[in-house]
Amino acid sequence: MNLRWSVLFFAALMAPGITAQQMPSQPSASGLAPGEVTNGVYKNDFFGFSYRIRYGWVDRTDEMREASTDPSKATVLLGIFERPPQAAGDTANSSVVIAAESISSYPGLKSATQYFGPIREVTEAKGMKAVNEPYEFPVDGKPIVRQDFIKQIRGVGMHQSTLAMLLRGYVLSFTFIGSSDEEVQGMIEWLRFGKPAKSAKNSSKSPKS
Repeated sequence: MNLRWSVLFFAALMAPGITAQQMPSQPSASGLAPGEVTNGVYKNDFFGFSYRIRYGWVDRTDEMREASTDPSKATVLLGIFERPPQAAGDTANSSVVIAAESISSYPGLKSATQYFGPIREVTEAKGMKAVNEPYEFPVDGKPIVRQDFIKQIRGVGMHQSTLAMLLRGYVLSFTFIGSSDEEVQGMIEWLRFGKPAKSAKNSSKSPKS
């Protein structure tokens, strides 16, 4: 994510929330198909992926989209949180933010690995520390690059993993935040390419389980 997406993401953590079941996704002004949520599963046919949403999570997608200054260049596809962002808790507020940005916004960008330069700069400015270099992390055979970060807040660990790929003229990024590496990995496993993720109605298991 570049600077604007980082700001949007962390600002959303402090904003009031609504549940994913209360508000459907609205069309994007850019003409880029924003995808839709059906039976607890977000599906985006343009990019060919789906993501299963944990029942009861807070959906801030529309508010995050509205904050974009140029939706033709960048838009949030999905922004969800475990609990209302303003609610205090003893653990990190588990979160998933999926965004698409035009490759034209990054002159000279040839690979997803290069995209992690601005990601790392902005993420570390927020106090997150990179624990590794970007590495290949295919999902359903798709060429995806991943980097992991961590931050301690009052003794509580906040773990972040960001995945990125170049697809159809866009940088497609997936950012996951949780209280542990295991929780983050569990959330990543709900991402699917080429086949739908299982409906949340068919499974109540949390990534924290």
